[in-house]
Amino acid sequence: QVQLVESGGGLVQAGGSLRLSCEASGRTFNSDAMGWFRQAPGKEREFVAAIVRTYRSFSRADYADSVKGRFTISRDNAKNTVFLQMNSLSPEDTAVYYCAQAGSIVGVRTTPDYWGQGTQVTVSS
Repeated sequence: QVQLVESGGGLVQAGGSLRLSCEASGRTFNSDAMGWFRQAPGKEREFVAAIVRTYRSFSRADYADSVKGRFTISRDNAKNTVFLQMNSLSPEDTAVYYCAQAGSIVGVRTTPDYWGQGTQVTVSS
């Protein structure tokens, strides 16, 4: 079993920034892929970003088109933690943000094995 705990959500004005964190515990491996999803009111959950360690300290990251250039995903393998730095936020980014984990970057994008409980991000205009 893997437990994922998100933190860092909150209320921010449009144009501002937030940094989300997701700490993994339990059966975790540095080779696992981790990702972020979000769900806005009345909408389906959507992929935001994912990251997997590829070789030594290198990682591969994927992003949804809607967040490219504004959001950055990173990970600290020593702390089993993944981060999502969100810049230039707009009201359209308002959603509950969920952390997810799977064995591969394709897996975390399509069928994650584990989910966090979510953290609310609200962007005011």
